Amino acid sequence: MVILIFFIALWYSSLFCQTFFQHRYAAHGAFKMSKGMERLFFIITYIAQGSSYMSPRAYAIMHRMHHAYTDTDLDPHSPSYSKTAWSMMIRTRNIYSGIFKGKIEVEPRFLKNLPEWPAFDKWANGAVSRIMWGAIYLAIFITYARTPWVYLLFPIVLGMGAFHGVIINWFAHKYGYKNFILKNTSENLLSVDVLMLGESYHNNHHKYPSSINFGVKWYEFDPVYHVIRFLGWLKIIKINPSALVVAGKE
Repeated sequence: MVILIFFIALWYSSLFCQTFFQHRYAAHGAFKMSKGMERLFFIITYIAQGSSYMSPRAYAIMHRMHHAYTDTDLDPHSPSYSKTAWSMMIRTRNIYSGIFKGKIEVEPRFLKNLPEWPAFDKWANGAVSRIMWGAIYLAIFITYARTPWVYLLFPIVLGMGAFHGVIINWFAHKYGYKNFILKNTSENLLSVDVLMLGESYHNNHHKYPSSINFGVKWYEFDPVYHVIRFLGWLKIIKINPSALVVAGKE
């Protein structure tokens, strides 16, 4: 039971940081925050994602490339150019690593208004950090696992961010339903998204990439949208007016 609670807590905390900080803030600039608050969210994201931490800067660049080149050979993660979900994960990881290490030339249009903390990202993406988190997770499993089958969750824990990514970037480009006919394969994977915190409304997101609300139908509940509105009300962040234009209007 303890392992299941730990797994669920890690699933949602990691996912929240990905969709709130790395996706909606870093990649799309849907809202602004002070430099101090930005650094705080770097740290929160690192703690939440642990061994699968992704640099907000590199993530943002890669995600902007995904929107610019969706379902083409320049898309960092498209089922159209990978035979299996696993091969797509490897390709995505290699492109991410190339961006992070500066080995891939990035177009200037993808480099605007990125969150930057090079020293922190170097540590958080380093082997020592990832091994440290892996050891912490393993200690938790050894201490609290009561049945052997729960160890099947351990690989997912180690690569949590990658598993989140493949759910959206593979399955949400193959299965689901469309609210909008677009020039790509994006689908809304779930009609009521409690699993991916609104991220599975992928077809909606490709239609309105700058919106802070990924749901457009009355039943498409996006919990992170309401968190963003609350943080905006508290003046912790400043929501860009353009990010509110289509929020809840469809």
